[in-house]
Amino acid sequence: MDATGRVPARIAVVGPTASGKSSVALAAAERVGDVDLISVDSMQVYRGMDIGTAKASAAEQARVPHHLIDLIDPTADFGVAEFQQAYGRAIVDIADRGRRAILVGGTGLYHRAVIDDLELPGEWPAVRARLTAEIASAGAPALHARLTELDPSAAAKMEPTNERRIVRALEVCEGSGRPFSSFGPGLDNYPPTEVTQIGLRWDRPALAHRIEQRVHQMMTDGLLAEVEALATSELSRTARQALGYKELLAHLDGEVSLDEATELIVLRTRQFAVRQERWFRRDPRVVWVDVEADPVAEVLPDVLSALR
Repeated sequence: MDATGRVPARIAVVGPTASGKSSVALAAAERVGDVDLISVDSMQVYRGMDIGTAKASAAEQARVPHHLIDLIDPTADFGVAEFQQAYGRAIVDIADRGRRAILVGGTGLYHRAVIDDLELPGEWPAVRARLTAEIASAGAPALHARLTELDPSAAAKMEPTNERRIVRALEVCEGSGRPFSSFGPGLDNYPPTEVTQIGLRWDRPALAHRIEQRVHQMMTDGLLAEVEALATSELSRTARQALGYKELLAHLDGEVSLDEATELIVLRTRQFAVRQERWFRRDPRVVWVDVEADPVAEVLPDVLSALR
């Protein structure tokens, strides 16, 4: 909000990766003319991670103002608390210029943090460093089992292989002395919001095909070279876990062939899309639009109607 307490009118275009969210949001912003786009993507905040995150091109960013892109170097960790703060600054800027905003992206936790202003726990770097060392030696499932004992509600909401989320949840449990899931109203609560949410929903086989096409196009566009350039720096734990980057880093380390890495990217992106769909589907406030072939043609009318 700005200094007068105003918050710009906002809508959100949500859904799984490769569903066409960004194309729809860009088309709507260009059609209306007084709208900025806010990326709600945990990896587009990193400079140099462009192809693998499907970041808006320089030309697209020139046509419509974009926010929360290229905020930080990939050598630094960047989490939901930092994102929430950056979002607050973007909202002030948009309100000061008398414009409206479309939120677009598929990072569910970041999305909830900003539209519901979630209470976020503090940070305990020493605890995190110890847990990071433990998970490297004992493995994610072992620490997930510990989290299940300390905070079964939080453990049930994350994959037992998701190292970053497991470490964060345990860090909060140990550092604060209270369950990670106890902060804020909880992700199972869906309070009233002024943000109109429009979701893109595809038939799952069709979306899987779009994901495969997108991954192969990213490889054609130079994703491997992008990862090679990034690998010359000490990437942060967060950046190293990004889809596409993690698998190609493993290839550069000689762990898998390029074909195997590409197949892994496709597989894991499809799995991620299913988790995204389930996340957003739990939110009863999302208005879903079924897409058959052309997301812009089929969803744009709903977005424009919400902006009127």
